Amino acid sequence: MHNPFRAHRGFWTRERKRSLYEGMALLAVAIIVQIFAGQYSARVSIGANSVHDILLDNLPVVNLDFIIVGGAIALWVVAWWLLVTRPRYLIFGTKAIALYIISRAFFFSLTHVGAYPRLAPPGPQNLGWGFYNLFTFQGNFFYSGHTAFPILMALIFWDDAFWRPFFLALSVLFGASVLLAHVHYSIDVFAAPFIIYGVYKICERFFPKDFALMLPASYNESHGTS
Repeated sequence: MHNPFRAHRGFWTRERKRSLYEGMALLAVAIIVQIFAGQYSARVSIGANSVHDILLDNLPVVNLDFIIVGGAIALWVVAWWLLVTRPRYLIFGTKAIALYIISRAFFFSLTHVGAYPRLAPPGPQNLGWGFYNLFTFQGNFFYSGHTAFPILMALIFWDDAFWRPFFLALSVLFGASVLLAHVHYSIDVFAAPFIIYGVYKICERFFPKDFALMLPASYNESHGTS
């Protein structure tokens, strides 16, 4: 039987373990930051005015909870499964996800607008909704995590011929879904690829040794990295 964790054998040196622990600590801090920023954003967004949006003003309203909620939860499960079973991506991926969460918390805590007045009514409040709502808050529009997170995963797995187009396609699907459901403004969706690319490049500069682990061995040899 294929062992998905076979790549872990001999990989975890003391230095790499320490770097992973640092990434996990940064991720814990990021989640705390997101919770406090989300609670603040939800509080100050109460009664805030909505704004006009050229796309939302002309698009039909479609209830796509099964994609926006269920799809988002499935995406996070798949993403972490890929990282955990591929150790050379895990350390950098953990830190990149942490900085993504922090950056998004920073942005959505700055400017507060109300929800677009015509949006799809929520579907049944099932278990998925309860879990989803632990990490989402009223007023966290800019920028769209549904659009940004799949792109971040595509960048991390850019050298993988299957996962790169898979995550890019998911980003398009999620971006279209949140617009059709009117739960994001169009600027939230279209700004996301540019911001998340910047976050990724910042991570590349901040964590060069972790980034180098993801590169092919031939690249590391030719550039003198390890």
